[in-house]
Amino acid sequence: MKSPASDRSSPSRPAPGNSNRYEIRVAGRMDAGWSDWLPGMRIERGGGSDGADTILRGVVPDQSALRGILCQLWDLGLTVIEVRRLPPAKREGE
Repeated sequence: MKSPASDRSSPSRPAPGNSNRYEIRVAGRMDAGWSDWLPGMRIERGGGSDGADTILRGVVPDQSALRGILCQLWDLGLTVIEVRRLPPAKREGE
């Protein structure tokens, strides 16, 4: 029997080498100046029902890079509320 980890065509597991877009919601407000520390991520304030969360969006090359971003957020003492892989951006003409 083949293990799920060996099934590279699984929709929940991206193919190796494919970049994915992610949205990461953290509790609290981050200043846009942190974008230098989190390359490739766009920082948006005002997430959550009370506007007190920060949303990071960007392209992440692989799972190792995603883990690196999450570790950086942990180093800052921020609480990660949600991590979502976003659908691929539509190309012009589609």
